[in-house]
Amino acid sequence: MAQQERAIRTRRAVLEAAATVFAEHGYAAATVADILKVAGLTKGALYFHFPSKEALARGILEAQVPQQLVPQQLKLQEWVDAGMTLAHQLPRDPVLRAGARLSAEHTGSEQHGSAFPTWIAFSASLLEQAKRNGEVLGHIEPAETAECVLGSFHGIQLLSQLQTNWADIEQRASALFRHVLPAVAVPSVLVRLDTAPDRGARVVAELEAMAAQPDGLASLSS
Repeated sequence: MAQQERAIRTRRAVLEAAATVFAEHGYAAATVADILKVAGLTKGALYFHFPSKEALARGILEAQVPQQLVPQQLKLQEWVDAGMTLAHQLPRDPVLRAGARLSAEHTGSEQHGSAFPTWIAFSASLLEQAKRNGEVLGHIEPAETAECVLGSFHGIQLLSQLQTNWADIEQRASALFRHVLPAVAVPSVLVRLDTAPDRGARVVAELEAMAAQPDGLASLSS
């Protein structure tokens, strides 16, 4: 068991080191030597878990699974929360930052793929549920809306990175939802949605508190 736990920790350390390098330099310019330097591991330890740079990129993209959400009365609030928690975590999580860069790069993406389809499907699923609940306007097509909003989110995170090193990304995400939601939500739902810049931080804090309980996050799926 201890050996298995060490292997899991080593794999995560390799992944985070690769993410740091990919986020800073991109896929094409990143080297295995750079990753080993950041990770402080031997080449053998790296290749035991990931046989190539492409495999590392795929591992990072596979880790872009949409985060656990706190169940809300409104599915549209969960949709907002998904974006706001991503905005909160992006400056703090190199794996998320690397995933965003790898997904947007043309060079290499034909080999390692992109996380965008996963995020679009997750977003569309929440919008589908919101539509069944009567929370969104009748003209809304969930997949189309999900794709448009993801494209907009990618734009604001790129601007935030370039202009403030992500210091204002939560404010930008809040502004994005304030502009988009009047065209998505029915009026009675719109007035109930929380799009404050600190929404993501509050949801993450709630998830962390739940994870510290004896049942952990298992209660969210019960």
